[in-house]
Parts: sequence; structure tokens; C-alpha cells
Amino acid sequence: MDGCFDQKRIQAAHIMVVGCGALGNEVLKNLVLMGVEHITVVDFDIVEVGNLSRSVLFTKADADSKRLKTDVVAERLKKMNPTVEVKTICGDITYDVGLALIRKMDVVIGCVDSRWARYCINRLCMRAGIPWVDGGIDGLEGTVRVFMPGENCYACNLGPEGLKDLARRMPCSGIIRRQEQAGSAPTTSIVASVIGAVQVQEALKLIHREELEAGKLTSLCGRMFYYDGEHLTTRTADFKAYDDDCAEHDQWKPIGQTSVMRQNTVEEALQILKQELGADEVAFCLTNDCYVDYVARRDNDERTSVMCPGRAVEETTGRDKCLQGIPLSGLYQHEYRLIDKSFPYQELTLAQLGIPSDDVLHVKTEQNDCYLEMKEV
Repeated sequence: MDGCFDQKRIQAAHIMVVGCGALGNEVLKNLVLMGVEHITVVDFDIVEVGNLSRSVLFTKADADSKRLKTDVVAERLKKMNPTVEVKTICGDITYDVGLALIRKMDVVIGCVDSRWARYCINRLCMRAGIPWVDGGIDGLEGTVRVFMPGENCYACNLGPEGLKDLARRMPCSGIIRRQEQAGSAPTTSIVASVIGAVQVQEALKLIHREELEAGKLTSLCGRMFYYDGEHLTTRTADFKAYDDDCAEHDQWKPIGQTSVMRQNTVEEALQILKQELGADEVAFCLTNDCYVDYVARRDNDERTSVMCPGRAVEETTGRDKCLQGIPLSGLYQHEYRLIDKSFPYQELTLAQLGIPSDDVLHVKTEQNDCYLEMKEV
């Protein structure tokens, strides 16, 4: 082992990075420089001019062409090291990342800018039994935290007020605009380089479990690293909470296998599950979203067909002339979260229901619940 880390273990590690902004750029750069050769990147955004002041992997040409951030970082990382394998998911961590994919990771690194995104990363990682490293930046301040199943949970650390405030979002672009309006030079690039480096350091420690258990390395799990660049101070503080009654860190286990694929219709999937499980009746849950067949105005009960996952309802209703100008709060949506033989749209595929690739189905039978990893295409 060279120094603190074993190069072979680093090369063999599978690491997911969620978010390709300022932090994500620094984390990805450092992972490749350290020799990580299996990286999965998740982001749904395009490169904008505002990203260029704080993102080392983006160029003006990328912004002018409105390229996807995931495409750009994959290309730049391959130039840094042609042997690196970069899998990209242009999508939202809430809906578009399957649990089976998370299970293949050694560690997940969160470079996101909202509590809700962190909450969703935490839920997936806890279900899969995978540790994750969170980073956050604002001005010349930054934090790093580590969450591990059985030891430290992001949701448990939020508390009642934090849970109420999950929807609040202050992205890095908002921080930049706030600083520019005040006549200040944005400092995001500076603090991102510091926090991104600590995140990668902690991630690499997590793939060296034996060294952690032997005390040769110490993880941040249960503590928070705080960096204050304005006064050049750092400190660590206790940041640990793990409530046994918290449903957000229930691990899905054991996880078996099924031959069901996203391309199967609901009718086909239910039949396959019945045969594989030897059950008379089966159902599966839509765990991260719902399926909505229609919305109705609350003032007159007039129905409008939407036929889409819940996340797409706002966009779908926005295209309907009869519903334009009506907020979602003025609509009732008819939704399904449990799919069984009574589901009226048996011809829909699991992909159309919004189930992502590489996912795990939560299946219910007369006897029990079980978790089954779907077959890849």
C-alpha cells in the first residue's frame, strides 16, 4: 500500500457522484487523479455560462452548445485517463436511479444543492446498505459529512424542522447571483476545491474498511467537518443521529432476483412474479413516485387525462389549455402506488410507470414482502 491508500483497491472501486456542479467537478477530477477507474455520474442539467467561473471541466463552447453536464464530464474525464469507465445518467436522483445500481457502488458522493436531493440519496443508500459522503458550500464556508447504514442517517439528523423544510432549494447559481448583486467576487471555486478534496479523501477511506476497523484511518462518520475560509479555521463537530424507528433507513434485504424487465407490461410482470414466487396473488409498489391517470379540478370535478408518473403531472397539465393558470393545489390527482391485477392499465410497461433501469421491485404476496432485483436489458 502506497501511503494511506491501496492503489489496486482504488482502481477497482465503483463510485457514484451525484451532481456535476462546482463540487462535482472537483470531486470527479480528484477521483480520476487518484486512479479510480469506475465512476457513475448523475445530473439532469446543462452547462451554462454561470458554471464557468467555478467548474474546471466545463468550457464556454460547452455552454454555448447547451451540452449536458454528464456528457461533458464523461468526455473530459476520459481525456484525463483513457482507461476510466464513466457511466452517465442524465436524470434526477429522486426518480431515475435504480436501487440495483446503487448496490453495485462501494460509495456514493453527494454534490447536490438541496436538502431534498440529500434526503433521496440517503434513502437509496440506506436501503442498499451503502455509505455516502455529503458536501455543501456557501461563500467561503463548507461542510463534509459521512453517513453509513447502522451508524449515521441524514434524515435522522434533520429533525422535525428540517423535515418540514425539505423543499427549500438554494443552488450554487443562487449563491453566485446573491454575491454578484452585493458586488462581491464569487468564491465558490475556492471553497469547492477544499470541500471536494475532503469528500474524495473520505470516500477513499470508506473503501479501506480493514484500515478503518483497525484504527489506521479515521472516518468522519458521526462528525461534521466545517471549513471557514474567511477566518481560515477548521473544526469537526459531533453530527450523529440514528433512530431505530426511522423508516428512511430501513434496509431492503434480502434482495433476490427476478426476470422482470422494464420493457415488460404490467400484466406480464405480474404473471412472471406469480410464477417465480409461487404465489396466487402479487403486487408491486411504486416506491419513489406514483402513477397518475387523471387530474380533476377541485371546483367542478372536471377530469383531464394525464397518464404519466407523478413527477410529470405539472408539465403535462401545463400543456392543457383548459388547465393553464390553475395551480396544482387547485387540482386533485388520481394516483396509484400499488400495482396489482386491479390496475386498469395492464398494457403499460414498467418503464412507462416511471420505474428506472437497474431497480429493485418491492413485491407483496399473501405471505410476505420481498425485494427482487430486475433483469437488465
